[in-house]
Amino acid sequence: MTAYLRPALSLALLMTLVTGALYPLAVTGIAQVAFPNQANGSLVRDAQGQVRGSALIAQDFQGDGWFHSRPSAGAYATVASGASNLSPSNPALAERVKGDAATLYQAQQGPVPQALLTTSGSGLDPHLPPEALAYQIPRVAAARQLPVERLQALLEQATLHPLIGPPVVNVLALNQALEKLAIVR
Repeated sequence: MTAYLRPALSLALLMTLVTGALYPLAVTGIAQVAFPNQANGSLVRDAQGQVRGSALIAQDFQGDGWFHSRPSAGAYATVASGASNLSPSNPALAERVKGDAATLYQAQQGPVPQALLTTSGSGLDPHLPPEALAYQIPRVAAARQLPVERLQALLEQATLHPLIGPPVVNVLALNQALEKLAIVR
């Protein structure tokens, strides 16, 4: 019996040590050296060095002077990451979308972009299509008393063109650029 038990327990202990401690430490060490920003959460800092958020997680911006992210099913909390699980035929989803559309609607601009009405799969997607942010420019320009053209240029500068997929804009990065623009103004 011990002839079978001892090697089995030894192997279990060895594999626990290798896969539970040595391998994670090695991968973490390599990541810290090769990709320090990403390994530490892609944190975004302001001019004073204060952490303002993560480039990977949407933020809840309030007020007319900021570009707003898409809605979040989990109130932008990483603990509740996930979609709302409401099907397209669910009346609760239809009511929420109608309410959001009524709140965001600007007559002179036409219908509200879909990205401003629907949550992402994770509920925390920090990116929006440029069209969704362009829709918000008149509101932000009026609140900050900035020329629309200046905000359009800012949006163009913040637009990312990934190798695969449509152009996107990180809303946190755009709002940080907007904050700097207001200081320079």
